[in-house]
Amino acid sequence: MKTNKKGYKRKNRIPVIWIVLGVVVLSLSAIGGYLWYRNYQEEQLAIKRREEVEAMTQEYLTSFSDGDFDALIAHFTPESIEERGYTEEELIERYATVYSGIGATDIVITNQALSYVEQTDTYDLIYSVNMETALGPLSGLNFQTSIYETETENLVEWDYSLLFPNMEEGDTIRLSYTQPKRGSIYDRNGNMLAGEGEAWEAGLYPRALGEGEERANRLQTISDTYAISVERLEGLLSQGWVTEESFVPFQVVDETPEVPGVLYQKTVERVYPLREAAAHLIGYVGEVTAEDIENDAELRSGQFIGKAGLESIYESQLKGNLGGEIAIVDSEGDTKETILEREKEDGESLYLTIDSVIQEALYQTFEDEPGTAAMMHPRTGDFLALANSPSYDPQLFVRGISQTDYDTYLNDEDSPFLNRYAARYVPGSTFKILSAMVFLENGVTTPDKVHTIEGLQWSPETPDFGDHQITRVNDTVSEVDLETALVLSDNIFFAMEALEMGADAFEEALSVFPFGEPLDWPFEMSAAQFSNENTIDTDVLLADTAYGQGEILMNAIHQLVFYSPVLNEGALVQPNLIRDSNTSEPTSLISAETATTVESLLLETVNQSNGTANKLSALPYAVGAKTGTSEVAGEEGNETNGLLYVFDAEGYDYSFIAHLEGQRGGDVIDQFLPFLTTVKNEL
Repeated sequence: MKTNKKGYKRKNRIPVIWIVLGVVVLSLSAIGGYLWYRNYQEEQLAIKRREEVEAMTQEYLTSFSDGDFDALIAHFTPESIEERGYTEEELIERYATVYSGIGATDIVITNQALSYVEQTDTYDLIYSVNMETALGPLSGLNFQTSIYETETENLVEWDYSLLFPNMEEGDTIRLSYTQPKRGSIYDRNGNMLAGEGEAWEAGLYPRALGEGEERANRLQTISDTYAISVERLEGLLSQGWVTEESFVPFQVVDETPEVPGVLYQKTVERVYPLREAAAHLIGYVGEVTAEDIENDAELRSGQFIGKAGLESIYESQLKGNLGGEIAIVDSEGDTKETILEREKEDGESLYLTIDSVIQEALYQTFEDEPGTAAMMHPRTGDFLALANSPSYDPQLFVRGISQTDYDTYLNDEDSPFLNRYAARYVPGSTFKILSAMVFLENGVTTPDKVHTIEGLQWSPETPDFGDHQITRVNDTVSEVDLETALVLSDNIFFAMEALEMGADAFEEALSVFPFGEPLDWPFEMSAAQFSNENTIDTDVLLADTAYGQGEILMNAIHQLVFYSPVLNEGALVQPNLIRDSNTSEPTSLISAETATTVESLLLETVNQSNGTANKLSALPYAVGAKTGTSEVAGEEGNETNGLLYVFDAEGYDYSFIAHLEGQRGGDVIDQFLPFLTTVKNEL
């Protein structure tokens, strides 16, 4: 070992250096670890904080898109709400008013972005909103706000611009509408059946009512004259805007009698020139109800929509589309910004195949007898008239029908609201037209085939028939062929032919026609049927069906369509009510030979002196026809309904069906003969 000059031994210094270095390294490691851990904790806290902000943001935006304004407002800082003069309840109501007022639905949040602002230690949130409104889609509403952290939660700083972008204190959102003009309904010649027209509006003139007893007496006279209560009149007079010189409207009227205290002025309303004559067909408009508004966000109180008939069925075409704008309006009522604007689109008019002159004449022919009648072009399917009796006045519903008038209609035993031409009934002997087509087409019957029939009643004397008897109305002829059976309307002949043909074959032949199938027709109506279960399972039902009884149910439209092959070379036409529409091509169901044979036999029911429709030979042109008398069960035994089918045999300009309740086939001829005499002049 080396020694220094003083003789001491030199110590080894290297371990000390390493120790120092080790201490330094350990210290630095500890410091680094501490700093790393502190940064790690801060990062974790920042991540946790952001996750909490993101979760709150998602809740906030979800409550907005769901329209849950209670939950939405709960995410705002209370201070920001109070500073702008609201309570939470008031702000909830404001949001609900604004967004329901513009008809906001299907709110979708897009382009949301959250960013941390280091200078203020807050988060900025931006997002865009798209929605459907009463005026259509509204997109690209850009919102921006800040999110602050409290000791317990994260909250959004509320400002007016979070209600709607660019809104400021005192601003409101205004939705204004521009009403479209409703389309009109016209007949085949362009005559108006429904549309805008002039009317008289009756109004109170307060100065002329007088005072005290005089005033009371005059209000009572007005009440009696116009069927409006004195209480209602007093309520109108008590409105804040009413002065002594005001015109206070209370009713739209047809007549303008001189009544003290009442003035008249012209107004515009939806008018129905044919009134009762086409009520079930055209229908009427009426003021929207709360239920209507609930079902259609575009509707507003005071609007009128189709309530019945074609006015209702073609509402979407007739009504057009509302125009208007959604705008931010300042405290002075001036528009600051138009958010959404839409031009109004007037409704489309509807042109029918109906002839208004024929329609009016047909309705008047009923002379209040209950029943229905229809006229169709047999080769195009165009309907020229559809009338019901009794009927109702659609104008009363436009103006707001009184309870008294409504109850009168409702309590009428003849049911004026019933749409009889769409209602099914037993067709009676007019159905023999179809049976004749079936028998001839399937070779069961030939024009020369004869049955010997004696007496007025007959039964095949089979166990299935029991005591059931088939009855005919005329037994003057015992050797009966198809021509005689149609001319005299012989039930027994048709029953015999059906039983010979057999249920399965007869049922199959009937199924060629559209029984059980909906027709291409705008009104809802049940399909025609030849039996309740769509099968003929007994001989009694088979026999009764052949001559138009049994379980057959058809309406006026069905009959004209089902019998159309007779006049169309065997092809069945589809019914059509809309002019210039694309209708289906006729469907060939029977041979032209069969059709011609049946047509010629129907001519004989008129031409032969003993024919059931011989009275129609008095017409100034040739027609073919078939009468019918159906029996239906009533409260006091069977009741009868009279039917008549007629076609123009010269120009084939029309086929016609009429049905009168409580009558017989001959009665229907008497009722409609004057109409049929002149109707050709209109075609």
